[in-house]
Amino acid sequence: MWRQNYLPIDGQLGLSALLAAAPIFTLLILLGVLRKPAWMAALSGLATAAAVALFLYQMPVSMVLSSITYGAAFGLLPISWIVFSAILLYRITLETGKFEIIKDSIGGLTTDRRLQALLIAFAFGAFIEGAAGFGSPVAIAAAMLTGLGFSPFYAAGICLLANTAPVAFGSIGIPVITLAGITGLPAKQLSAAVGQICAPVAFFVPAYLVWVMGGFRGLKGVLGAALLCGGAFASFQFLVSNYIGPDLVDITSSLAAIGSLVILLKLWKPADSFQLEGESAAVIQRKIHPGNEVFKAWLPYLLLVAFVLVWGQDAAKLQLNKVTQAIPWPGLHNMIEQAPPVVAKISPYKAIYNFNWLSASGTATLLAALVSALLLGVSFSQFLGIVRTTLKQLALPTLTIASVLGMAFLLNYCGATATMGLAFAATGALFPFFSAMLGWLGVFLTGSDTSANALFGNLQVVTATRLGLDPVLMAAANSSGGVMGKMISLQSIAVAAAATGMKPEDEAKLFRFTLRHSIFLASVIGLIVMLYSYLRG
Repeated sequence: MWRQNYLPIDGQLGLSALLAAAPIFTLLILLGVLRKPAWMAALSGLATAAAVALFLYQMPVSMVLSSITYGAAFGLLPISWIVFSAILLYRITLETGKFEIIKDSIGGLTTDRRLQALLIAFAFGAFIEGAAGFGSPVAIAAAMLTGLGFSPFYAAGICLLANTAPVAFGSIGIPVITLAGITGLPAKQLSAAVGQICAPVAFFVPAYLVWVMGGFRGLKGVLGAALLCGGAFASFQFLVSNYIGPDLVDITSSLAAIGSLVILLKLWKPADSFQLEGESAAVIQRKIHPGNEVFKAWLPYLLLVAFVLVWGQDAAKLQLNKVTQAIPWPGLHNMIEQAPPVVAKISPYKAIYNFNWLSASGTATLLAALVSALLLGVSFSQFLGIVRTTLKQLALPTLTIASVLGMAFLLNYCGATATMGLAFAATGALFPFFSAMLGWLGVFLTGSDTSANALFGNLQVVTATRLGLDPVLMAAANSSGGVMGKMISLQSIAVAAAATGMKPEDEAKLFRFTLRHSIFLASVIGLIVMLYSYLRG
């Protein structure tokens, strides 16, 4: 049995945290300064994490290797599995010519890029986040925007920014449910607190998204639509999270946003014109297709919605999980001890890999792709060609995802992530602000709000109790701040790059683009938590 030591440098928290953060500095320098591709940054970050674990924390070599392979396995299933299935579905619509009809049908609602971004990236992406989560909304929405004519960079960047408001309640409320299980706090109270923090931000995210696309001049022409979309989403997010629970928050909020936009676009069109940078100002003529052709073109995505909703039902999960295998990870499960104050008492650190190949959201998406191929008349040889193209497109992104998850899991199991968390927890009166930033750090490292809640949930409660703060609010701050780290996690960037066919050299540019927005929005969350903490107090 090996016990974690959170202060490996002579009991000095500051210096220990600084050295523990070396893998993060590696990622920031390679992506933000040297502009290296994401896969190269991920491998370098993994190598740095291994050095930190071995030489700073004195973690046994066998446990270092086991932690890395455990994280890499999680990167392959469920994460890469979802990405593969989502891109396969998109490429089926592309190869069969159905995506041209989808483009024309969306163009029938609006040809305005700002409104297309609100409809697809924000509203439809939020629906997919609520139903499936784990990278699927960015993969699906970014692919759709690319098909609509957005440049790969803009499609990826817009979808990463849009995939903020719904993340805390993604995948049928799993982040909040996980947080409740880890901390022992009531799920409904946590749901309400997360909704109270996130709803004000969700209200202005659509307007912020359009402002990023076109500045104040671009926002002015569609300000009413952006506020309507944000208002519909935020109001349902607040009401459902506070009075019903976490499960259906994203589903209801996204449907409200989609419905409000569709009704508005039937009654109103923007008076100004708008083009993205580098886009032609020429008017694009849209063909009008018969209703049955439009329905057939949208059928793959209708099937996707149907499958992921069924997969999210408790009764279906019960049946699908009958073939799930819970694998105690060799050389790691219960072989490491966590210690206070990260946990209440010394306890073994679990490492159980759930091989949920049937109940995973990626399987639901794959079935939607297979049924779509059958109904759209795709031949077997054509289908194999689409699969080969998809696998080739995903080679480097899959390496990136496996590497960054291997790094994240290693930092968790060696104790480095806890060291950084304790440094945030030592900020005293400013802790409510840094509580949100701690969640932001967790999602940046793991790419998952669920994982960040599992990682830092107990630490938030222990610190809040020690400082006389509301533990429910601090735990909720972890989940709420975490959503803003999603857009800069290498996992999310790899998914967005894969979905859009982005050049590897543009991934560093994408990281720099999202980083400043991520820091700003996480700070807004932190300030909201500060206000709640001390104005209520």
